Amino acid sequence: MDADDRSLDMQPLVRSSRDVIIRAENWAAASQFYTTVLGLPVTHQAEGLLGFETGSFCLYLEQGPAHGAVFEFLGPDVQAAKRRLLAAGCVVLEEDATVPRCYLRDPFGLMFNLGQAAVPEA
Repeated sequence: MDADDRSLDMQPLVRSSRDVIIRAENWAAASQFYTTVLGLPVTHQAEGLLGFETGSFCLYLEQGPAHGAVFEFLGPDVQAAKRRLLAAGCVVLEEDATVPRCYLRDPFGLMFNLGQAAVPEA
């Protein structure tokens, strides 16, 4: 079995969610842009956070210093995945267990949140 065949048998460490989050310092202007100019329906609203349905993904707008788009990957064991990702060259950009949030950047520039996958009910 060569390396290409082995990759087909491996279980993924994480799977993506439909969530993408961005931040904007001028939250009012950004929220108006997404609702008025793009016409996206608001699906989630909390203090300093709006969620918009785009069709293929949910766009979340958070108030705060701007950064690039943050994708979300979910796994069954966040701490084990985090250790593996850090060992492979990822760096923690922001972490807050109360949110929960663990923003990482991979060695190739992708920024993502590492979150807990839902546990299937028995």
